[in-house]
Amino acid sequence: MAELPGQPLPAWRRAVLKVGSNLLAADGGGLTPDYAQALAAFIADSQAQGREVVLVSSGAVAAGRALLRARAVPMGDLAERQALAALGQAPMIALWQSLSTRAVAQVLLTHDDLRNRRRYLNARTTLRQLLAIDVLPVINENDTVAVDELKLGDNDNLAAIVAALVDADLLLIASDIDALHSADPRRDPDARPIPRVDEITPAVLAMAGGSGSTVGTGGMRTKLQAAQKAAAAGIATALFNGRDAATVQALGQGELRGTLFIAGQSRMQARKYWLLHAPCDASSIQVDAGAARALAAGRASLLPGGVVEALGDFHRGDLVEVIDPAGRLVARGLSQYGAMDVRRLAGRHSRDIDDLLGYSYGPAIVHRDDLALVTG
Repeated sequence: MAELPGQPLPAWRRAVLKVGSNLLAADGGGLTPDYAQALAAFIADSQAQGREVVLVSSGAVAAGRALLRARAVPMGDLAERQALAALGQAPMIALWQSLSTRAVAQVLLTHDDLRNRRRYLNARTTLRQLLAIDVLPVINENDTVAVDELKLGDNDNLAAIVAALVDADLLLIASDIDALHSADPRRDPDARPIPRVDEITPAVLAMAGGSGSTVGTGGMRTKLQAAQKAAAAGIATALFNGRDAATVQALGQGELRGTLFIAGQSRMQARKYWLLHAPCDASSIQVDAGAARALAAGRASLLPGGVVEALGDFHRGDLVEVIDPAGRLVARGLSQYGAMDVRRLAGRHSRDIDDLLGYSYGPAIVHRDDLALVTG
């Protein structure tokens, strides 16, 4: 089999790392730190360098199965698998906490949570705050309530969605195989590793073969689908062997020994394009001249003090237009507050939000990460 060369890892400040069941329950039994230790060390080293990592971890079902092994609980029934997932969540989180000097926080999501714009924004705000207070978010699918998602067992695609959710620069997928190969290397001795994929075409998808996982329910095809989703959001994906400690250590030194899936455009370009061109109704937020100038500089969030009025009816998480005193379009963005709340907050200081509303979603009406300037 051909040797896989090392290559520079794309520069990144925030990454999502997905770790599958085959790395956490490698012997087909309960959870083990054997391979997780090197990955946890990579996370710690990255955080020490001022980078942020969000962890998407499988393993709950495998952990629950191991706890009930003596009872030989069958795996064919969905309700039984959901019970195993609930049982295994605590040991899965305990494993990562035991390997981290920082606090870890469990976040359970389903794909449906991320399709709903209000819940999407709530999850985004929570994850942003966890990173801000130096906590490691450990995300897993909420298998105990998900139905279609649990059938797919698809934490690969969930990781890609989370990468877009948190504005990650890079998606890292730790697998039990070195890289994408031209064919299944376990069945074809002539299979060769593919170090770089510029575009995921049908021919590339055909290289995926079967799932191959013994304790998880994903496979190479879901990893390619995840890389495809990440690329559409402007995020590169690095696939590597999480069982090889040297490969994991090399990641911390900026070297990838695996497959790099290129994003056709930058993350910022992809997100800003969506904000500028996604359908939007007539709802808008009018700002004063000072706020318009601050937004035009490109480094500011829209705070309540710069708001004059909310026009139309919109809800938290809706896409709105931001206009200046003359009615000219300045920007488009996702509002952290509904129209009624924005009207109550107009002209006030951010510190007054909780007193005025009885709750707060943060100091900004529109955070700068959710804002795209209109030029020309």
